[in-house]
Amino acid sequence: MWKGSISFGLVNIPIKMYAATEEKNIRFRYLHEKCQTPIQTVRTCPHCQVEVPWNEVVKGYEYADGRFVLMEKEELEKLLPDENKAIEILDFVDLSEIDPIYFQKTYYLGGQDQNSKAYALLREALRKTGKIGVAQITIRSKQTLGVLRVLEDCLILETIFYPDEIRATDQVPYVPAGQDLPAKELEMAEKLIENLTTPFDATKYKDEYRERVQEAVEQKIHGQQIVESPSPKPEKVVDLMEALKASLEATKPKKKTTRRKKATS
Repeated sequence: MWKGSISFGLVNIPIKMYAATEEKNIRFRYLHEKCQTPIQTVRTCPHCQVEVPWNEVVKGYEYADGRFVLMEKEELEKLLPDENKAIEILDFVDLSEIDPIYFQKTYYLGGQDQNSKAYALLREALRKTGKIGVAQITIRSKQTLGVLRVLEDCLILETIFYPDEIRATDQVPYVPAGQDLPAKELEMAEKLIENLTTPFDATKYKDEYRERVQEAVEQKIHGQQIVESPSPKPEKVVDLMEALKASLEATKPKKKTTRRKKATS
């Protein structure tokens, strides 16, 4: 999807970029109920009450309610960043210094030939130092910030948000602060976390809703009746301490029982 190079210092590594992830959703189209024909999206002007062709569409920035400043295509093109087709590494940092909230989308980076010594050199240097590279790249006329790191034997680029794109946590209402928590409840909560702690295995998790929708669609295709999943029974409301005790009991590791050998004469 993109061809260029990685540059850091005077080193230049030719690479090709590939999408590393894909969203798996059940996609529906809007149909006309009467004839089941897909609905088309039509651009209309509510003031003139006419359909608007693309050659009459312009870009405008709404700086106040109902007030716009127009930007011509030529004006915007002059402001485009330099598309030098390079992932320019600006700094090297520790991965632990970047909060996951910054991460946006992942891309695989492959070499432009089978035996790229520079590619392998950067990969091994990143692996041995435990560092990641903070870089800038221009994709589809948009300057993007990203980090370069190693996954297995592949270099990957993670695009990340700029700091001013991250909303401050103090904008979130009703966040408890400065509460004195009972020591016993805190201890039990910590113990519950320990009981539920396990090595991460991504294959354990699945999109159950998407699977149910897919199954329902398949049933309709084959003319079968859709069976609804049973509704969960409402749980009894308990206080925090009771909930912690019940959760701890339910998550206790099962003890292995050992059978005693019978004495032989």
